[in-house]
Amino acid sequence: MPHLKLRDGAELYYEKLGNGPPLFLVPGLGGDGRWWTPNVAELARKFTVVVHDHRGTGRSTLSRIKYTVDQMADDTLQLIDGLGFDKVHWCGHSTGGAMGQVLAIDHPARIDRLVLSATWAKTDAFFRRSFEVRAATLKQMGPAAYMKASALALNSPWWVRDHDADMAAVEARAHETIPEPDILVSRIEAIIAHDQRDQLQKVKARTLAICARDDMVTPLYFTEELVRLIPDARSYVLPDGGHFFPNVHAEEFRRVITSFLLES
Repeated sequence: MPHLKLRDGAELYYEKLGNGPPLFLVPGLGGDGRWWTPNVAELARKFTVVVHDHRGTGRSTLSRIKYTVDQMADDTLQLIDGLGFDKVHWCGHSTGGAMGQVLAIDHPARIDRLVLSATWAKTDAFFRRSFEVRAATLKQMGPAAYMKASALALNSPWWVRDHDADMAAVEARAHETIPEPDILVSRIEAIIAHDQRDQLQKVKARTLAICARDDMVTPLYFTEELVRLIPDARSYVLPDGGHFFPNVHAEEFRRVITSFLLES
């Protein structure tokens, strides 16, 4: 299995598929690159797709460090360097979008086009309270309860209605998915601290911000703010799909971002 050794000795698990312009698909708080599975094969028809597991998640090193969005972004920049790419397209979902903001601001020459999927510029009271509750659930009740509660915010009600058995199976594996709860708590603290609102005017990359109207984790107004603050950014809003709309409406998601990434 391919791993990249980072400067401090930790390792990132990654996969590279397809041919064409390099496209990094960067997952959210869960950090596991397999989250993108419904989209990878089709996107790899037109792009060299790279997915990875964030440090502290999945098949990467479970480092016991103080996590920050800047640190997560730097880990991925090391992966970009390690794979020999000068510049990449970046499609970051939620926490992955926060990481993309950091790189587009601090390393503008490395990001070609930027897709910000269900993400935010700065935490507000709604976001903070939501994740404080999720962190408290994890600490007090454990991984299975955390995943069961989180799913109610991450998914549309109709999707939950139709996927009860699938959700139960995921919850049954919660201790495998979250083997070190303290790491996830640190990652939650990192995303609550994310704030690039005053820096986004520095973004030079052509930017698309995409979201779902019924997302209860990163509501529509976060995407509207990103578009106001990033020069010449545009938005695309799906009518539903919750926070996980890229997988719920995978075909439409791929169509929209492919058109954006390939347009002249």
